[in-house]
Amino acid sequence: MDMNQYLNMFIDESNDHLQSLNEKMLQLESNPTDLSIVQVIFRSAHTLKGMAATMGFEDLASLTHQMENVLDLVRNNKLAMQEFIFDTFFKGLDALESMVQNITEGGDGKADVSSIVASLQSIVRGDFQKSGTDTVTEAVTPKKAADSESVGLVLDQFQYSVLEQSISEGHRVHYIQVTISSESQLKAARAFMVFNTLENTGEIVKAYPSVQDIEQEKFEQNFSLYYITQKEVGELEKEIGSISEIESVSVVQLDQESLKQMSEVNAGVAETAVAQEAPVAPVAVQQSAASQPQSPTAASGAKPAEAKAPVTKAAAPTHNRTIRVDIERLDVLMNLFSELLIDRVRLEQLASEASNPALTETVEHMSRVSSDLQNVVLKLRMVPVDTVFNRFPRMVRDLAKSLDKKLDLVITGADTEMDRTVIDEIGDPLVHLLRNSVDHGIEPVATRIAAGKPETGTVHLRAFHSGNNVFIEIEDDGSGINREKVLKSAISKGIMTEEQAAAMTDEEAHQVLFAPGFSTAEVISDVSGRGVGLDVVKSKITSLGGNVTIHSVLGKGTNFSVQLPLTLSIIAAMMIQIGSEKYAIPLSSIVETAIVKRTQIRSVHGNKMIAFRESHIPLISLSQLFEVPDFNEDEEEETEVVVIRKGDRLAALSVQDFLGQSEIVLKNLGKYLPNIQGISGATILGDGQVALIIDPNVFIK
Repeated sequence: MDMNQYLNMFIDESNDHLQSLNEKMLQLESNPTDLSIVQVIFRSAHTLKGMAATMGFEDLASLTHQMENVLDLVRNNKLAMQEFIFDTFFKGLDALESMVQNITEGGDGKADVSSIVASLQSIVRGDFQKSGTDTVTEAVTPKKAADSESVGLVLDQFQYSVLEQSISEGHRVHYIQVTISSESQLKAARAFMVFNTLENTGEIVKAYPSVQDIEQEKFEQNFSLYYITQKEVGELEKEIGSISEIESVSVVQLDQESLKQMSEVNAGVAETAVAQEAPVAPVAVQQSAASQPQSPTAASGAKPAEAKAPVTKAAAPTHNRTIRVDIERLDVLMNLFSELLIDRVRLEQLASEASNPALTETVEHMSRVSSDLQNVVLKLRMVPVDTVFNRFPRMVRDLAKSLDKKLDLVITGADTEMDRTVIDEIGDPLVHLLRNSVDHGIEPVATRIAAGKPETGTVHLRAFHSGNNVFIEIEDDGSGINREKVLKSAISKGIMTEEQAAAMTDEEAHQVLFAPGFSTAEVISDVSGRGVGLDVVKSKITSLGGNVTIHSVLGKGTNFSVQLPLTLSIIAAMMIQIGSEKYAIPLSSIVETAIVKRTQIRSVHGNKMIAFRESHIPLISLSQLFEVPDFNEDEEEETEVVVIRKGDRLAALSVQDFLGQSEIVLKNLGKYLPNIQGISGATILGDGQVALIIDPNVFIK
């Protein structure tokens, strides 16, 4: 593996850790006394620091180390979390993200973070600016920190209770000792590999020497730790022993009694060592590879305690076995499969013409296999919307803080999957919609209280499947859309006349929000007022073959509903024919097909209309629109129509003939062809002909 591959792994995993840190810090901000969250944050920050140090990015590792120092005080109940600390940490995370981004772009990851470091150091010293009645429970100096580390593997009350509770819940608690070969030139790197292996399948509660000393190679050849997992002793010994330059590994499973005795023995050794001002060595556990595990208390002369299996076994955690695959490789795979799909359709056509049973049977089997393969390929490209959603809680938190508003962001359906090509495009539109809800939707605290609402507003971000579409909704319980204010602003900006505004329904008035340059903000700010935003949302979602609708009740709130296709690569379509030309209409846009007699077509203000389910909808002639030379529908007694939908609106497209449903591969028209209204792309049919794909959204205004 070359250095570039290591760098790519570092960038990917760093981004994962930074996202996790943001999420966990938001959780901790909601529940500042939950030390279990602090433990998760500490581990993630520690791993990030280790990776950065290994790759030589010292600024990144140094800043993470300063954050670690603060977290260490918090998790040991020596520091209470408060607003200044949260703000400093979020600034630190922003700086770390900028460093990683700089590394991604080929930089050295260096940045001036002296102000953030100074703030973190002042927090450790306890002399930072306190807000309100929040106080630091104890200012810890480096001298005290060094003294506290000299006590070796002595467990504090919290750590002991974590281990004890883990045993009672059926988890396995192990005492592990690792000896690195005396010939190893990279002791710290080998120790890091051991820690990394263990953290993948469990939790390290306490290590000796300290992790910091191990990273700086301030240890001999041994280190030991307490570890919670579901794995057996043999599995752990095999995994750790497989790491190169590991001389020996000893793993002992503890029960309640042996844990207590182990803790008491180490505490006694630590007290003696502190009194003599001498470094403490942990209690030795001797165990050969062939011997059975014995209690660590045996070395001290105490009565051996048999390591009992937990009475109640918890379900073993499941870990996804995944690999990272370059996106370009998936694109190549999809393109190759697209060609295979085109050939499959051609083979099916040839087999039906040849009337050869053996050939027909073989082609049918190939069709079934390729259908299964198609599902697998499409699933490979499916990504949970969580990859987009997970960046919003932090954004909304910062935005609400800058606007001095209180709100909760509630996310549901984050595991809903979409094609990667769609996922890549929806991030910015959703950012605009969320910012709009926070800025224009949710009222200031005083206004909400005066209206009899809770002072904390709520924004719901939800995703769900419906048919071949994914719906993403952003709903707030704010002030709703003021029709009069919207129309007044639109008239003043020359978007419409007063007569047009007066004739508009509420739904049409809401759609004015998507007009280019439109804004109801009275003051231009960093958040809104420049007239750029919702028009971008509309155009982007429409370009993806989707649609966005608005439902709002004044004083109650607003719901933006975004409808998007599951995939943009392979779709189910209705094949139609008009004269000598063939077209495809996506099935996701079709309501139904019908045959309409010439006498049933009405003319309203010069527009053709047909009756459909107790209403009248417009009839659009595709042959006239696309100027098909060899078909004139006016000469036909009956017209076949396709009823299409865009949101709540319907229209009918007149065609000559239906050729049937088919799965088609979308092909881009390319940059050499101008944008053709009503056409979203093309596909290649089994006989080699090219059929244009109709974009139904264009026909419904």
